Amino acid sequence: QVQVVESGGDSVQVGGSLRLSCAASGFTSSIYCMGWFRQAPGKEREEVATIDYDGKTTYADSVKGRFTISHDNAEKVYLQMNNLKPEDTAMYYCAADDRWCELITSEFLDWGQGTQVTVSS
Repeated sequence: QVQVVESGGDSVQVGGSLRLSCAASGFTSSIYCMGWFRQAPGKEREEVATIDYDGKTTYADSVKGRFTISHDNAEKVYLQMNNLKPEDTAMYYCAADDRWCELITSEFLDWGQGTQVTVSS
């Protein structure tokens, strides 16, 4: 089993930047894909970005060019968020899975508790 813990959420102004961090522990050698998701009040959870073991990344259209996902290894993943907008306000979750990202068609296996990002004008 893998445990996932997010950090770095904060309140920022429009146009600001934040860097979210995600630390995985436990059976981390099983991790092939990690992702960032977000959920705003009253909205469904959406996938923001993913990165697989080889470093291949995917992004939601809404964050392309503003957000960057990266990793040090299978245990630490980051989400650099620039030019933040009010619509980026949400609880951000990190998740890990033992499948390659492109093969995941169901929910990720292991989830963190989330970190809040609030963008105000």
